[in-house]
Amino acid sequence: MFLKQMQVGMMAVFAYIVGDPETGEALVIDPAANIAGILEEVNRAGLTIKYIVNTHGHVDHISGNQEMKKKTGAQIIIHEADADMLTSTPAMMLAMFRAQKSPAADLTVRDGDMISVGGVSLKVLHTPGHTPGGMALYTEGCVFTGDTLFVEAVGRTDLPGGSWQVMSRSIRERLLTLPEDTVVLPGHNYGRRPTSTIGHEKKFNPFLR
Repeated sequence: MFLKQMQVGMMAVFAYIVGDPETGEALVIDPAANIAGILEEVNRAGLTIKYIVNTHGHVDHISGNQEMKKKTGAQIIIHEADADMLTSTPAMMLAMFRAQKSPAADLTVRDGDMISVGGVSLKVLHTPGHTPGGMALYTEGCVFTGDTLFVEAVGRTDLPGGSWQVMSRSIRERLLTLPEDTVVLPGHNYGRRPTSTIGHEKKFNPFLR
């Protein structure tokens, strides 16, 4: 599996390129900004973007969708509970983030669905709490946690649709039950390092004690 983590945008968002080198198919998770830089990495790896996957519908994660779709023709995927957020971002928020309005989702997913590029498959884990349709993406060895779980921190729950009670349950029941050596690939570079593990978060995340 090809995997590239890239910090993009004003909010230290992590975008991820995930691909199958054998088939050349790939997807990009949360292409918030620097689309040219992301595509440069994609081209360098000899990959073609098939899907744009949003872990949730907040503007800081979807602001590059329009440009990425225009340049690649990729289909946009998001959890069904956040699909309306793609096209309902207030104009003021778009201006604040210097963002373009996202196109609507081409495909929606729900818990347990698989998103595949070539021989690489990511399992959708519905992790509401930050947003109603927040989701993590799991494949053996790593999990992309969006804005649910960060390195020694967790996502906000004070925005519309957020709930600490719901998110805490999502983290404990959907993420902390994964193998402890699973690498945590968060949605923002907010920690002391860019990645963690489930085992580390169990021991050292102060929000989970």
